[in-house]
Amino acid sequence: MSTPAARLVLASNNAKKAAEMQALLAPLGVQVIPQGELGVGEADEPHATFVENALAKARHAAMATGLPAVADDSGLCVAALGGAPGVQSARYAGESKSDARNNALLLQRLAGVADRRAHFYSVVVLVRSADDPQPLIADGEWHGQILEAPRGEGGFGYDPLFWLPELGQTAAEVDATLKNTLSHRGAAMRHLLARLKIEPL
Repeated sequence: MSTPAARLVLASNNAKKAAEMQALLAPLGVQVIPQGELGVGEADEPHATFVENALAKARHAAMATGLPAVADDSGLCVAALGGAPGVQSARYAGESKSDARNNALLLQRLAGVADRRAHFYSVVVLVRSADDPQPLIADGEWHGQILEAPRGEGGFGYDPLFWLPELGQTAAEVDATLKNTLSHRGAAMRHLLARLKIEPL
């Protein structure tokens, strides 16, 4: 990084996501500031793809603060549902975000379905300024299966339903440090960190 204490706005108000991002970026001496702490509201996410939504969020935060910004757009893609909930993951059950309602709707739509394959997908976009013509873009996937009932108290979103056969645990049961090494967001962030070493802020 160009400075030992670079400030980076996270285009999200999700406290758990901020903690994950901070842990991943800490080795580079980056201070991650959730946009809400700077009075920035959430951006619209009208797009059909993860990358377009992440870019819109990053540009919005950078424009409002004048700082470099990072955003991710991520979601759960279920094979039997044609990739749904996809970009609608956070609002699958309605405009007001609710993990409980989203999980309940997912289980309802998978009732009686044998194919439980699913993967989390994350794309992370970093812009140095609102009009950065060369945003850094990285992505990652995390494959598993959907259980028929939730397990575990950790994580957020669909984590309690996301079963990892190789670990015998759900994403909500996995230790947070291990999760960062396995998850879709962790993979995307590692790709981004590799880019930042070559193309620093």
